Formats: sequence, C-alpha cells, structure tokens
Amino acid sequence: MRTGEDDGTGGEGTVAEGTEDLNALAAAYGVETSYMDWRGRPADVPETTITAVLTALGADVSSPEAVRRERGRIDRERRSRLLPPTAVVFAGEDLLAADDAEIRVELATGGELRLAAGETAPAVVTGRPPATSAEAAGFRTAYPLPPGTPLGWHRVRARRGEREEVAPLLVAPSRAPDPGGRAWGLMAQLYSVRSSRSWGMGDLADLRELATWSGGELGAGFVLVNPLHAGEPAPPVRPSPYLPMSRRYTSPLYLRPEEVPEYAAADPDARRRIDELAGPQRARSRETGEIDRDAAWTAKRAALELLAAVPLTPERAAAYAAFREREGEALTAFATWSALAEEHGSYWPSWPAELHDPRSAAVAAERERRAGRVEFHRRLQWWLDEQLAAVQGAARTAGMDLGVVHDLAVGVDPGGADAWAYQDLFASGMSVGAPPDEFNQRGQDWGQPPWHPQRLAAAGYAPYREMLRHVLRHAGGLRLDHAMQVFRLWWVPRGASPADGTYVSYPFGDLLGVLLYEAHQAGAVVVGEDLGTVAAYMRDVFAERGVLGTSMAWFERDENGAPLPPERWRELCLATVGTHDMPPIDGYLNGDHIALRERLGLLTRPAADEYGELARFLGEWKELLTSLGLDTADMTAALHAFLARTPARLVGVSLADAVGERRTQNQPGTTDEYPNWRIPLADAAGHPVLLDDLPRHPRLPAALGPVLG
Repeated sequence: MRTGEDDGTGGEGTVAEGTEDLNALAAAYGVETSYMDWRGRPADVPETTITAVLTALGADVSSPEAVRRERGRIDRERRSRLLPPTAVVFAGEDLLAADDAEIRVELATGGELRLAAGETAPAVVTGRPPATSAEAAGFRTAYPLPPGTPLGWHRVRARRGEREEVAPLLVAPSRAPDPGGRAWGLMAQLYSVRSSRSWGMGDLADLRELATWSGGELGAGFVLVNPLHAGEPAPPVRPSPYLPMSRRYTSPLYLRPEEVPEYAAADPDARRRIDELAGPQRARSRETGEIDRDAAWTAKRAALELLAAVPLTPERAAAYAAFREREGEALTAFATWSALAEEHGSYWPSWPAELHDPRSAAVAAERERRAGRVEFHRRLQWWLDEQLAAVQGAARTAGMDLGVVHDLAVGVDPGGADAWAYQDLFASGMSVGAPPDEFNQRGQDWGQPPWHPQRLAAAGYAPYREMLRHVLRHAGGLRLDHAMQVFRLWWVPRGASPADGTYVSYPFGDLLGVLLYEAHQAGAVVVGEDLGTVAAYMRDVFAERGVLGTSMAWFERDENGAPLPPERWRELCLATVGTHDMPPIDGYLNGDHIALRERLGLLTRPAADEYGELARFLGEWKELLTSLGLDTADMTAALHAFLARTPARLVGVSLADAVGERRTQNQPGTTDEYPNWRIPLADAAGHPVLLDDLPRHPRLPAALGPVLG
C-alpha cells in the first residue's frame, strides 16, 4: 500500500497515518519493516508480511483502528509494569526496573538484598533493538546489585504503593568461558564417520574413538560434530540433523547397543540376536551407498528393546532413578510424545484432537495405556546420557582441552516433541529461514516454528535453558548454528516466499545471559556461526561477551572483495575453510557447487558468470597463498597452513577435507533433489573411508600437518 492512497476505511485516518501506526506497532513487537540485504542495499518488507507476523505475535491488526488500540494497550501495559517478565543481569551490571519502586532480591542461596535506585540507564543504543526484556519495556532506572552477588537464578520483588510484582532474576557471568590457548580440532558429520563396528552410520562409540585418536595421537584440542538432537521415534527417519523433533533430547540413532551395560548382563540368546541384527548394518558401513537411517534404526531399536527387557541391578536401578528425577516432567513429556508418535505419526497436529494438549486427561490416559513404550523411550535417553558422558570423558583423558563441541540447531520440526510440549511458546503460522544471500539467492525456509519472544520471556526462558543444559551437560563447547538466533530470526509467513519474510528481534541480552550462565556451569566455550547477513552490532556483542565467531576462508574478504590476509582475521573465532553447506575443498575448487545448483535450477544468474567469478576468486587465493610462501599445488595443505597463520583461537579442519572427499553434505534449498545428510565419508576416488583407516590414511599427513604444530 502506497502512502497517500485511499484505503477505503471511510474516515478512520489517512493511509499515511495507518502505515505510521502499523510501523510503530511493528517496532514495539520487534518486527522490522525494512532491512539491509546481503548486497548492503535497503529492502522493504511487504505489508502483508508485517501484518501476518504481528497477527502471529498476538496483535489485532484487522483494521487501522485495531492497530491504534493495540498501540495504546501496549503503552498502558508498559507504563503499569514494575519489572520485566524475566530479569537477566550480567555480573557487575544493574537491574533495570520501574522508578520509585522498592526492590528486594531473594537469593537462591538464602538471604535477601535490598536495592536502591541509582543513575538513569542510557537509552537503547541506536542501530540495534533492545537488549533485554527490561529495555524493551522501557525501564531506565538502574538498581545496582552489590559486588559479589552470586551467579544463578534468584527472585526479585518490586513494590510501589499497593502494587507488587515478582519475577525470576538471573545473574549471569559477564563473559563466556575462555578457550585458553590456541587449539585445533576435527569437524565431522558424525553419522558419516563409520567404523567396522558401526551399525551403518557413525555413533557415539565412533565419536569416542575419533576423539581418543585425534586427541591422543594428533594433539587435537576438540572435535566438533553435527547436532545430535532427537529425531522421529519410528521410521521413516528424516536425515537432516538441523530439523529435529527435539533439541531437548538426543537421537538414539547414535547409541551403540553393545556399549549399553545391560548388553553384558543379557542372556546369550539375546546377545546372539543383537549380533545378528548388527551384521547387515556393519556390512553397510563398508559400502559407498547413501546412509540408510531407517535400516539402522529398525535394527538398533529391536536390539535396544531386547536390552530394555534385561533387569537392572540395584546399582543400575538407583542410577536410573536419579536420572529420571533430574529430568522430571520434561523427560516424561518427550517419552509420551515418542510413544504417541509411534502410533499416530511424528506430526502431532494430525493426531486425534484430544491428544493435541499434552496436559489433557486423554494424553494422561494414553500415557498409562502405553506405559511400556513411554518407559522404553525414557530408558533410551538414560543410555544416551551415559554414552555422551563416556565420550567427553575419553576426550579429556586423551588430552583434549575442550573435548566435544556440540552443535545446536536453530529450531525444531513443527510436528515434533518440543513443538507439542511447548506449543504455546511458538508463533503459529510462521517458519524460520534466511533472506536471499550470495549462495542461496532465493532465500531459505527451514520449516521450523520460531519461539514467541514475549511468551518465552514470560515463561522465564525455562524450555530454552533446559535445552542448553542438556546439550552442554557433556560438552567442552557449544556451536550455535545460525548464531543470529539469539538476536533475530527471519520469519516467513506460511505460504509466502522466503524472500518475503522479515526479521523479528529477540531480547538478545536475556538469551545470551542464559546461554553464558549454562556455559559457565558446564565450563564450555561458545562458538557462534555468524556467517551470512549479520548486523555489525551482533559481532560486537559476541566479542564483548567472549563468544567466538566463525570465520570461513571462502567468506573472509577485504573491502575490495579479495581474500582477507591472515593477519587481518579476528582472534575470537573458529577459523575454517568451509562449512557443511558447501562442498569440501576439492569440490569447491572444481566448481561442484555451481554445477549442482545449475542442475537443480537454483541459480539466479548464468552459470558462466558463476564459473567466471569462481575462477577469478580462486586466482586471487592462489596469488595470496603464493605471496605467503605456500605451495598451491596442494590447496588443501596450503589453506590449512593459511588458517594456522591467522590469530584465530580455534582452527577447525573438516574431516571430509582431510581425506579428499568432494561431495557436499547439504545443498540448501533442496530436500529430496539431493541426498542431503546421507553422504558417507569417502576419499577422492569415491572409496569409503572408515574410522579404522584414518591412522594410516595417506592423505592425512599433508592435510593436517600445517595445523599440528
């Protein structure tokens, strides 16, 4: 709608006034009405997108008058509040609350603090959205916390006259844990890293062996793997690790049945049957075909059901009881969803209507009826917790300073366990994606429902912090996929093109505070994957809080578009050559990504232009590498030597690069058009590379040599 047009509302105001009100309401909700695209050019958001997003956030935008009423309601609500819904304060900083309020903090450790008002807080920094729920609510009065206030979750009370409010208060560390000295590590898609003992795909026992070998023999400080989040409980199991059913729990696909303690206690017939189930899957590990998760899970599930029937010893029963008590209702909800999904499918909106509410009597009755299956899915998570602990323990024993760096996906499947259990905290009718960029010129729609920012804050960020606690429990680090998820997400209305989405802001100070607190509790470093379209303030905030960014060779360019010299790279980062969304080095050098996108119809300009630009870019790279005295005859070794010359605190080497693999693991913008996430590790000739082969692999010394020193 253009300013000045007749909107046909019969005197409710001019279009200019209506647009101004709508834009102001959008700003109040953190919805952007324009943004800078990947070329640095301003782009306007369609009004249909703005209204759809505001509707998903709960605003009535059905008419200009409704928009004005909504603005008035928000203004009145903000003026009346004494506290934000959840207060997050970094150590050494001030609590923001209403002026002229009596503030008391009830400490989790016991005791109480009375806070006095201090100076007025600075206004929100121009060029970025409010950092916290308190800033978003317009609070400017600062209440300093005494030095030494313990980190952790407390409770704050505010009183003014007869009015009193209570809110959770998190005092978070001011910075993420420091990685210490420089370290390098392997990056691997775990499912693709198979051994002679794997059940058709890499598992936690393989990860333990990879960490032990690379840490003990090569001096690696970490190993970074793909998200291990839970998928479907029954076939078909979709391959993407970035579209999980739950980020709160782990996929039992990664269990090694023989490593479950009950295997040793099982009777000979059960062990023989398990070995028979394993045989065909082990044979698949030596083949070059696509990874078959359905076959692997069908066999493993049968084996694990046999192990679940083995009686627990008193010591094991006590350990299991402790695990169940620690996990509480979240574990019960996940196991219930899993049991129901086995019967009704993994998309809960298609279930019978009476099962849509996880707190309903019908769900309770079904949980009782399927108690055996609920118990089975609880047991799987216990075994996973034990095997994850064993992996991290082995990594540290092998000498790794960090150990396993786990990956956190951006979101979850809209029909999955998290979306069912926490459905009130997601924005309906929306999915998360990304605007068009250089490598995905049509934009992306990842099909994941976004958190509702205001409702998540009102819930004390409980599901978010529980998810982080789970992923970090046995981790030396956490990689945030699409790290902008703590600042803003690209929301795409259902049915719209990904290019017609918009950014919705989140209280990044709150989300970072929760993240840093959980990382502090785990002693784990945090790495943000801040590639693509990133506002400058985001990287500044990460650096201020000790969160490492990600610098990728193919994306690091100077002001003229040429490769960035190593001395100009930032220190607080994980430095890599590429990512799982691009071909390995050998494939990139040969333009495999261009050929693939051309074949799939994903290019928005002629392929000849793409090849020409790649040739110019690679020529610039070879010129830079040669000027540094590096031999470009082996580009893999040269690029890794280049990474070793940057000041980056962490250097990641893709295992696929190291063995000469050419195929990419994922082509964004596709589903079944390309075998995403199903490519087993192979060498340049297409021969499978097993974990057993790595210590003697002929290519590894040259590929890894530059970073081993």
